[in-house]
This record gives sequence, structure tokens and C-alpha cells, in this order.
Amino acid sequence: MKEKVTIVKVGGAVVEDEAQLAQLLTDFAAIEGRKVLVHGGGRKATKTAERLGIETQMVGGRRITDAAMLEVVTMVYGGLVNKNIVARLQACGINAIGLTGADADVIRSHRRPPVTLHAPQPGKEGQGVAEIIDYGYVGDVDNVASQTLAQLLEAGLVPVMAPLTHDGEGHVLNTNADTIASETAKALADKYDVTLIFSFEKRGVLSRPDDDDSVIPVITRALFNQYKADGTISGGMLPKIENALSAVEAGVGRVIITLATAIDGRHGTVIK
Repeated sequence: MKEKVTIVKVGGAVVEDEAQLAQLLTDFAAIEGRKVLVHGGGRKATKTAERLGIETQMVGGRRITDAAMLEVVTMVYGGLVNKNIVARLQACGINAIGLTGADADVIRSHRRPPVTLHAPQPGKEGQGVAEIIDYGYVGDVDNVASQTLAQLLEAGLVPVMAPLTHDGEGHVLNTNADTIASETAKALADKYDVTLIFSFEKRGVLSRPDDDDSVIPVITRALFNQYKADGTISGGMLPKIENALSAVEAGVGRVIITLATAIDGRHGTVIK
């Protein structure tokens, strides 16, 4: 029987909220067995950039990361947020170690090539204006060093992973935290029985965004396609569920999307 590993991803909104973060770290510390924490921090990066006079550009919920913004996210994700979480976990009795993908070559990625987006033209069905979007220093994951992570876990350490990777050529790359959580879970699934929990400020995936009681209990690939087509699920929830489904399809044992104060695996939306 495989040993269990729990991977919890915490979103930037929770990182910004002191009460939610404190509760999440307490709950995370209470999880038995080997575990990994993956964090975001986008809101703090946006605020820091604003104070430095650096404009934040977003396209489809994704951050454009030019050279100036790369410096900001490297400082905020890899420094301020990561080390604050590590220090607080140490205070909870958890021997945490903060990592970016560049540390010990844990996650290597490639710079995302420019993509072409088609914006519809009013009154001209089926026609659109093509726009080429260069996301800048944004990385798409190529490899997760599962053996290195396993060695840390076996040594009793708890990795705390920032949403930064590297390309092996000396460049740090900004990488979506949900993707890092999903790819890490997939990489460890061969050796461990992995539970992946995406935690954020909602109780799960909601069928009605303004109704916290409208949690969808289970989402399969077929249901996701249906919900996406009819607009029940849209926006930033789409890539989160794509990452969740990708993990399930790669052999991750359990995937749950839930409230940051309910990471015990008994609440939220189960992805199957």
C-alpha cells in the first residue's frame, strides 16, 4: 500500500486575509502524514507593484509578466509570502522548507510562447479580431523532480512551494500556482497515494457565484464540459478545474476544491 501525501494549494485571497491564513496553517499543521503546501500571492504582488509604480496587466485572468513584474513576483512569491508561511509553520511545529522551482531544480518549465486570441466583433457572428498576446516571463511546466521532493518528504520536511519555476537557462518564470499543485500531485502519484486539495475563499465550485450554498458536489469531465458550455462555470474557475481534472486523469487519488477553512477532505467539490 502506498504511503499517503496531502497537497494543499492556498490561493492569494486567503494569503491576504490574516484570519483565514492563520486558520488554514493551523489546519494544515494538523494534517497527519507527509504533506506539501503550494501558495499563490497574486493580490499582494499587485499591491506591491502599485506601490513601486509598476502597472499590472491581466489577460483572461492571467498576469502579463514583463521584466519589471518578474522582479516583483520573485520578491513577493519567493520571498515575502513564502518565508512568512514557512516561519509560521515552524511556529506550529512543522519543519517546513520554502521552495521555488529553481531550488534543487524541483520544477523546470519553458517560457510560454505568444498566443493568438480572437475577440468577437459586435454584429458579426463567427468573425473576430485576432490579437497576439505575449505573456512575458510566464512558465509552462515541463518536469517536476519527484525524486527530490520524495527525499525531502522522507526526511520529514514539509515543502512550501512558491508559484515560480525556472527554465534551466538562468531565468525565473512566473507559473500558475494551481498548475504547480496539479503537476506536483501528478509527479508524486506514482510513489504515493496523493490527495490534492485546492483551497480558496469559497465552499467549493458554485453553480450560482453569489450563492455560497450552491456547491456542486461532484464534477466529472463530462459535467465540466456541460457546465462550461452553458456558462455555469466560467472565468478563473475554468483553469482551476482543468488542472484538477488533469490530476485525476493522471492517477491522483482524490482531488477536492473547497473552502480554506475546510481542508479536512470532507467538504467541497470532489473532482472525478
